[in-house]
Amino acid sequence: MRVKWFKFAVIIAALLVGACGDLEKMKELPEGFTVKCNPNPVEVHGDKVKANIEGTIPGKYFNKKATVTITPYVVYNGGELALTPKMLQGEDVQANNQVIPFEAGGSWKHEVEYDYKDEMFSSYIELRMSITYKDETADLETPQRIALGTIATYKLVETDPMPSLIKDEYVGVASEQKEAKIQFVVRKSDIRKSELTKDDVKALNDFLVEAAKADNMEIKGLNVSSYASPEGPVDFNEKLSADRGKNTDKYLADIFKKAKVNGIEVSVDSKNEDWDGFQAAVQGSDIEDKELILRVLSMYSDLDVREKEIRNMSKVYRVLEERILPELRRSVMTATVDVKGLTDEELKQMGENNNIDNLREEELLHAAALVQDDAKKIDLYTKAGEKFNSVRGYNNAAAMQIKAKDASAAKALLDKIPADDKTPAVLNNRGCIAMLEGNFDEAKGLFVEGANAGDEAKYNLGIMAILNNEYPAALEYLGGTDSFNHGLAALLNGKLDAAKNTFAKNDSAKDYYGRAIVAARQESETEVIDNLRTAISKDKSLKDRALKDAEFRVFAANEIFKALF
Repeated sequence: MRVKWFKFAVIIAALLVGACGDLEKMKELPEGFTVKCNPNPVEVHGDKVKANIEGTIPGKYFNKKATVTITPYVVYNGGELALTPKMLQGEDVQANNQVIPFEAGGSWKHEVEYDYKDEMFSSYIELRMSITYKDETADLETPQRIALGTIATYKLVETDPMPSLIKDEYVGVASEQKEAKIQFVVRKSDIRKSELTKDDVKALNDFLVEAAKADNMEIKGLNVSSYASPEGPVDFNEKLSADRGKNTDKYLADIFKKAKVNGIEVSVDSKNEDWDGFQAAVQGSDIEDKELILRVLSMYSDLDVREKEIRNMSKVYRVLEERILPELRRSVMTATVDVKGLTDEELKQMGENNNIDNLREEELLHAAALVQDDAKKIDLYTKAGEKFNSVRGYNNAAAMQIKAKDASAAKALLDKIPADDKTPAVLNNRGCIAMLEGNFDEAKGLFVEGANAGDEAKYNLGIMAILNNEYPAALEYLGGTDSFNHGLAALLNGKLDAAKNTFAKNDSAKDYYGRAIVAARQESETEVIDNLRTAISKDKSLKDRALKDAEFRVFAANEIFKALF
């Protein structure tokens, strides 16, 4: 920052040689008195302005009995603000202020801080001084300006929060699966009629016939897994398991034949003795000696030996015959069917024509996502919320209202969602509303809580970081967005080339204004003027800002620059 040194035109009232001089004699200009403000112009960050004022007083000038009060004032359009004064005193003054020795002189420093408001964008800081000598006090007639202008570049941040939509789960083709089980009598493979009237078998029957005949359904797989319980000779059980599979296959073929459906293939897998099922059933039971049974299974890998050892436990085996083994004599039929839903084009047309009465929740949410008109999107999402009490419906309708900068309408929609709902997208959108209403602290808390909403919450946290003077964090949050705010974050971090490159990726008025600031800091006069000209042509409101903006103070005397205004 370029620092200018100023001489006070009238400060001799505070600094003068002579132990016996009165106030009038103290009005001679002392050589060697200097003062500066750093930075100059001052800068605002996080709505605060901080600056350091430094002065030098030569020797043999500060009256030993004098007290000097130096009060910085911020003078702006429509008002002024007095800052904390700096008190200096001579060697004979009985007070606790900084002493400036008469012989040697000295230097002084003073830190100031004040809250910024927009009227201070065009402002300056001046020092007003008064001297007290004995019982007399006099003010300097001419205040001295030490800082001209305010850099408020961070205020260009766009508080345009990014709302979060929750994606629907609609799929054009859904895979459905149904399963039914046929139980067999010990050592038998014929299917009993009583098995075919069970609810799960009848449901599978109807499902298969419907899928085979429906245009929007396709049987992708029909599998039979057949088993034998682990009792009796292994060879016998292998054949028994295979026969159970064949008979189940024949049963399914009869179903399709009666329904006059052809071409359905069945895959049969004979599993033989179901020791895995046996172990799982025992493990999940409350059989008194189940640990003993499980230990036998772990000790013997030979299947015949296993069975023999378990049969030897006669009391236990009777329980197994009653409760475990019957469930293992089975064949399991599993059907996998693809169900084709409405196409995107069909759903889009239904949404646009408001033909939505028969749509399910996922279909309605997907239709809302497909239509192009934002007002129609809001309508469809709202109807999804109302019809299905859908959090996603209300949230997405609110997101569209946030996009339209209608915080009131968005809030009314989110209020239909329980206040304790912690869905990340909902929290992020509540934060967006708080930001639009100017409640930045509340917004930040919600964005943090809803950080799992993804890129939207991350972008919004980037905005908050700029507002809170957390520029490195802002650059991290906004990285990759190539937004104006991303370029601004780079600029505020002093990364001028990165800022310039990001601003160049967009065509908004603010992006051109950002380019002009980069050019000013790089002292490229032509680029300043060219970019400002484009920015002002796109947004007339930037004209007044640019005229007052201390970023361009160096070019204020340039005739081409002045011609822009």
